Amino acid sequence: MAGDDLEALLERHRQWVEGAASGARVDLTFADLTGRDLGGRELSGAKLTGATLVSARLAESRLRKADLFGADLTDCDLQLADLSEADLRGAHLAGANFHQAKMRRADLRAGTLMGASLPGEKILPAPADGRGVRIVEADLAHANLTGAHLAHASIADSDLTGARLLRVDLRYSDMTHSVLQNADLSSADLRGADFSGARLVGAVLDDAQLDGCSFRGADLIGIDLWRCDLSRADTTGARFAKQLDTMAGELHHAVFDHERWIESFGRKGSRAVLEGVDLSEVDLRNANLAGAVLRGARLSRTILNGANLMLADLAGATLEGASLRGADLAGANLSYANLTGADLTGALLNPAPLRTAEGSPSGRFWSTNLHGADLKRAHLPDCSLVGANLSDADLSWADFHGADLRSANLSGARLQGSDLAYAILPS
Repeated sequence: MAGDDLEALLERHRQWVEGAASGARVDLTFADLTGRDLGGRELSGAKLTGATLVSARLAESRLRKADLFGADLTDCDLQLADLSEADLRGAHLAGANFHQAKMRRADLRAGTLMGASLPGEKILPAPADGRGVRIVEADLAHANLTGAHLAHASIADSDLTGARLLRVDLRYSDMTHSVLQNADLSSADLRGADFSGARLVGAVLDDAQLDGCSFRGADLIGIDLWRCDLSRADTTGARFAKQLDTMAGELHHAVFDHERWIESFGRKGSRAVLEGVDLSEVDLRNANLAGAVLRGARLSRTILNGANLMLADLAGATLEGASLRGADLAGANLSYANLTGADLTGALLNPAPLRTAEGSPSGRFWSTNLHGADLKRAHLPDCSLVGANLSDADLSWADFHGADLRSANLSGARLQGSDLAYAILPS
């Protein structure tokens, strides 16, 4: 394709992205763009199915929702590119450099183009492995890598929070210091992979192959290891969750009595008052702590998936890196709490219905309070934050993809770099 022709197509595509009537989506299906310099270009939504981009430069390009199905990205420079929600199924990534690329919700599943229909179209065999692939310091949160062939790849220092890695081939890959909080690695082949210093809080490794895998110094708090032989892996210095029944007797009884207090509407047991208590790295999934007093508590990297924290007082608590997927935080007081890097995917932070002493509905509601909270780089996709007080909160680089923020108070909140795609915002 002649350079002038390509420039004209890309200019019309830029206009299309900006909504201009004169624009048109670029279709470069099976185009040969070997060695082309497309750095910094607007290619969001571009159709690049089966395109040859060998040794091309796409650094700092915007490729949001681009169709790169089956594309040949061998030795392609994609540093700092934005590939959020891009379709990379079956793409050839050998030697590709994704350093600091945004690949949030990208689709990197295995895939194969079925056949050529036009003269000159080239169908490559499915990628054999990820040899030479560099995905370092990249954002792959909630990406889908199911069945991907990434053996020998370097995916170090990257964020794969909530990513789907079912049946992925990561043999001998470098995953050091990456964040895989609540990632699903079921049936993955991790033989010989290096997860040293990685964070796998709440990750699922059911039926994964771990022979020769290194988890030295890794965070393995709350991991699920059903039908998985961890004895074949190196877990030197790794951290595992503390079980509640191994904690101090008075703490264990406090939680037990609190659950009785909740179930009996206050007639039995007693409300848990755990101000300033250290519950870091404890597995509290599905615990019923509704109405508990946890002001200033330390809950760093604690597993609270599915927990009931409705109307709990967590003011000033430290929940850095905590896992709160699907937790009920309706009406909770989280003012000035530290939720940096916490995963609240699908959590409920909407107003809590208040009940009478007899347990019947009062018709009144209490909003969730996140005033002044630190939510930097927190994950809140698909959260319900209706009517929540987020005034003066730090929401920098937080993920609110698809969240419901109707009637929320965002006055004074810092939103730099936050992902609000598909979110329902206050009117």
